[in-house]
Amino acid sequence: MPARLGTLTAMLERWRKLIPTRTQLESNRWLGWLTPFLGHPKLWHWSRRGVALGVGIGVFFGLLIPIAQIPFAAAAAVILRANLPAAAASTLVTNPITFAPVYVAAYRIGAWVTGETPKARLPSTSSPPPADAGVWQRVKALGKPLVIGLAITATLVGLTSYALISVGWYVYIRQKRRRPRRPSQARKS
Repeated sequence: MPARLGTLTAMLERWRKLIPTRTQLESNRWLGWLTPFLGHPKLWHWSRRGVALGVGIGVFFGLLIPIAQIPFAAAAAVILRANLPAAAASTLVTNPITFAPVYVAAYRIGAWVTGETPKARLPSTSSPPPADAGVWQRVKALGKPLVIGLAITATLVGLTSYALISVGWYVYIRQKRRRPRRPSQARKS
């Protein structure tokens, strides 16, 4: 059990290095408007509630909207006093590799919920949106099933992420506290 705990600790430290720092977030051109609100200590504190809420928010916005995910997640983290770096980093759940499978799955879930028959090709090549169409026009071409599927997927995965981080953090701390002290640490106390 202690070996697993050491591996988990090393993995958490590697993840922490990937998460943006306060100066990186403050100097970001999309988040500059949030700079006056970034002074609250809870936004930067690594607590179970703050990180779990930050990851839940980031995953929610990462799955829900295709663009400007970090500014929306950062604004929600500021309002809800969640860990801001965790919220910003977890929006990367959708990236160029995962984008297509997530949106295809969301479309199929939305089609199943609404009762519409899914199109064989997403979107249909017979009447594609114009090449100069914006992102929202392309999403609109896929219709209600995609929007509903994204909302359902984002909500479920966001809540699941929050629960998994919260429970995982609790279990990690509990295991860490149960670990017996080393003899050299016991003598120093």
